Amino acid sequence: MSTHPYDAILIVSFGGPEAPDEVVPFLENVTRGRGIPKERLEQVGEHYFLFGGKSPINDQCRALIAALEPALAEAGVDLPVYWGNRNWAPMLTDTVQQMADDGITNAIAFVTSATSSYSGCRQYRENIEAARAAVGDAAPTIHKIRQYYDHPGFIEPMIDNVRAGLERAGADARLVFTAHSIPLSMSSTSDYVDQLTEASRLIAEGVGHSDFDLVWQSRSGPPQVPWLEPDINDHLETLHEAGTHAVVVIPVGFISDHMEVMYDLDTEAIATAERLGMGFARASTVGTDPRFVSAIVELIEERRADGPVRALGDLAVRPDFCAVDCCPAPQRPKRPAA
Repeated sequence: MSTHPYDAILIVSFGGPEAPDEVVPFLENVTRGRGIPKERLEQVGEHYFLFGGKSPINDQCRALIAALEPALAEAGVDLPVYWGNRNWAPMLTDTVQQMADDGITNAIAFVTSATSSYSGCRQYRENIEAARAAVGDAAPTIHKIRQYYDHPGFIEPMIDNVRAGLERAGADARLVFTAHSIPLSMSSTSDYVDQLTEASRLIAEGVGHSDFDLVWQSRSGPPQVPWLEPDINDHLETLHEAGTHAVVVIPVGFISDHMEVMYDLDTEAIATAERLGMGFARASTVGTDPRFVSAIVELIEERRADGPVRALGDLAVRPDFCAVDCCPAPQRPKRPAA
């Protein structure tokens, strides 16, 4: 019998455009309040136009839900699954309204970000609360489950993915883990780097490697604001100068192959490696690996029915309910007066 009376599951993700005419409006949603000119957004939008103006992230969320629903049923968890995004349809507020219309009162949320940071955790909780406020008194209570960067159901599939990469690139290839760069003002007030380092260590040790690199990708901020470095492309240059002949690049900061993986790694980074004459294999993300889907079910049951807490490594398991002041928003540069 359930200990906590949840009556629905909510999948929360970033969202992405699904047609060319949605690209710039989507980017306007992502960057709202930052004063970024439309011309710059159109330049960034070229990344999407290379792939037909469509981000793969929504289809990946659909695939994850399609895999999760039968896994829940098999585990005896009879709860409907809803889905809402931060930046594009289905928008989170619309989904919370639908939940209210359906009579949902107390939902548990799984966010497609495995680590702690403002943008990867707290901002999603703020998004959920903003959606609830927009819906009003009928909105359900929604609790986000904990981070899962060190859950066996995430680490074990990634070990297999890296092993497959090593078979392509060679057993002595350098392991280069990547994650989305964030401002130092964000990383310094969260466990983002520590958690990604720990996940990388667990995966590297799982394939018998004691050495690895953790680098960054997809920087989007103004140049005067310090972000996590080095960038993956700069790091490939450094490795080349040091005599490294092949790499396996592992997007440890992502759970699916969305635009940052397809463009920043499968397009830009591989072009850098080819220019340098460096062997390059990119490890897959967990996607809908059955072990990862089972991990989501376990995380739901961990909260819903006080199930066992499974985590690997040496870092403390994050609490179910984050502190009010955890992972504060990064400091943004002041815009010059008109």
